[in-house]
Amino acid sequence: MILIGQFDSPFVRRVAVSFNRLAIPFEHRPWSVGKDFDLIRRFNPLGRVPALVLADGETLIESAVILDYLDELVGAERALLPPAGAWRREALHLMALAVGAADKGVQQIVEVVFRPEEKRHAPWLDRCRTQMQSALGVLEQLVLARTGEWLVADRVTQADITVGCVVRFLHEAHGVNRESTQYPALANLSARCEALPAFLAAPFDAYSAPVPSG
Repeated sequence: MILIGQFDSPFVRRVAVSFNRLAIPFEHRPWSVGKDFDLIRRFNPLGRVPALVLADGETLIESAVILDYLDELVGAERALLPPAGAWRREALHLMALAVGAADKGVQQIVEVVFRPEEKRHAPWLDRCRTQMQSALGVLEQLVLARTGEWLVADRVTQADITVGCVVRFLHEAHGVNRESTQYPALANLSARCEALPAFLAAPFDAYSAPVPSG
């Protein structure tokens, strides 16, 4: 299987970390949606990452679809997302907040990178920033409320992987927890995640510009 996309995208990186955590081998093509846009469109007509090319040539797009496939591949006992019940709902809630924060982080930078300065819309940037920070604030409180080391089911799940990848992305792209630790619980969770072999084997790429990804 071939994973397409750079690890400066939290969506690509959460897929790579999941591959590593599940000990599933994969090839990596660190293509950029900027300079490699036309190449990526050969596998995903949207020109977005991640894309996963399976052995038979089928291509899966969008990180949520790829993660669902990986869980199906390894079976319910090893799956990174709990199969049902309260733990599954908790994990999905945490992941939705994290993915939402990442989306708003990408939208802010896309507004700056792809629009001429005179066409940037400050109220839209402020709105996206408010949405991002609001999601992070709720995540901070939810993480603080946990008594165990990990977020759900007393083990590393997709909730930890997704939140960890998003917090690192927002740290690099927006300075979240960089100058001052506004979200200490998220900073601690991020540090624990980054120390895991699965994260170390998919190191965050040097941040350059946001990529439309999901």
